[in-house]
Amino acid sequence: MSTESNLKGKVALITGGGGGFGQAIAKTFANAGARVVITDARESGRESAKHVGGSFMMADLSDMEATRNLSRQVIEREGGVDILVNNAGLQHIAPVEEFPDDDWARLVQIMLIAPFQITKYLVPGMKQRGWGRIINLSSIHGLVASPFKSAYVSAKHGLVGFTRTVALELGEFGITVNAICPGYSNTPLTQNQIADQAVTRGISESDVIEKVMLEPAAIKRLVEPQEIASLALYLVSDSARSVTGTAIPIDAGWTAR
Repeated sequence: MSTESNLKGKVALITGGGGGFGQAIAKTFANAGARVVITDARESGRESAKHVGGSFMMADLSDMEATRNLSRQVIEREGGVDILVNNAGLQHIAPVEEFPDDDWARLVQIMLIAPFQITKYLVPGMKQRGWGRIINLSSIHGLVASPFKSAYVSAKHGLVGFTRTVALELGEFGITVNAICPGYSNTPLTQNQIADQAVTRGISESDVIEKVMLEPAAIKRLVEPQEIASLALYLVSDSARSVTGTAIPIDAGWTAR
């Protein structure tokens, strides 16, 4: 059975689909026959959904009640979700003693608590249908740490643990749960942190790219969003029906040391 026929008739919810990985995954899934629902806190999500023939739901995942409402509304509107991609995220770079409490909590809500909430509400329908695919976009920082990213690293490590736990709970119901752990990538999220890292570390922006982002990698280039989308497509296909509970790096060898 082809991957395309597997996704025909499937509903895929992608959080943070207004750009970067989410946008690339949305396009790839739509091309494979899925009915794509994009959620984002930005209007760019509406354009992404329009571009792939999908639908858009505005939602601020930093708000716990708004996240609950999103989950309920997508079930009411679509009748359920077959594929969930928890992709939404952001960065804040600061030494731990200077990290604002509210910003720390906001990052953890968006990247760890919101994925838990959405998964919680969508899993019953997946169980009922006997099929489901959940992909959590973690990071190399879900596997290793870097300085000045205490909230991001904590949330992404937590997301890997959440992935493994839920995979064990849901395997008997035909539901797989996996995490993708990208390295530094050619996305707005990466580009936007270059200046912040330069200030925090006291180095030039070119040194951030060469010495922080690329020096540890075996392949000296940023990962492209389409590479992440291609891996996501594999994970939702029948070919990956036995792949669950994994945290897969796609990082140009960044975590191989």
